[in-house]
Amino acid sequence: MAKQAHVRQSGDGQAFWMMNGLYEVKASSEETGGAMTVMEMTVPEGMGPPPHTHPGTESVYVIEGTVRYHIGDETFEGGPGSFFHIPEGTVERFEPTSTARLLITYVPGGVDKFFAEAGEPAQRRELPPQSKTPPDIDRLIEISNRHGMQMQPMPDA
Repeated sequence: MAKQAHVRQSGDGQAFWMMNGLYEVKASSEETGGAMTVMEMTVPEGMGPPPHTHPGTESVYVIEGTVRYHIGDETFEGGPGSFFHIPEGTVERFEPTSTARLLITYVPGGVDKFFAEAGEPAQRRELPPQSKTPPDIDRLIEISNRHGMQMQPMPDA
């Protein structure tokens, strides 16, 4: 359990660039005594993660933009104000259908360590320059395995 209150202002804390997106840590596992990790993600259209599971729950609130969420065998559309809760071990992925800004809470914490290893420190609090090469999914799968996640290759279109 965290021993003190946690306050983070806009622009504070760690931020990573990954898969052409900006991933900002609002509350790390360390700061919450392992209880949760809270992240704000800005993800461009078409740049969602491959299918994956988490060793805990994931709750997603859409702040801006639109997403198509694949949860288990179901697909849901969401826009500003939409909320998704994904139980532990459920295969899920999202596809931004426009640039989306999301607030995501993972319980318990720890997923911030995945983003620290898989991403690179953000030089600015904005989307990174667009990469011309596709993401190295095999590398992401390997890193996710070390952090209790199970990531799969992207499904064929």
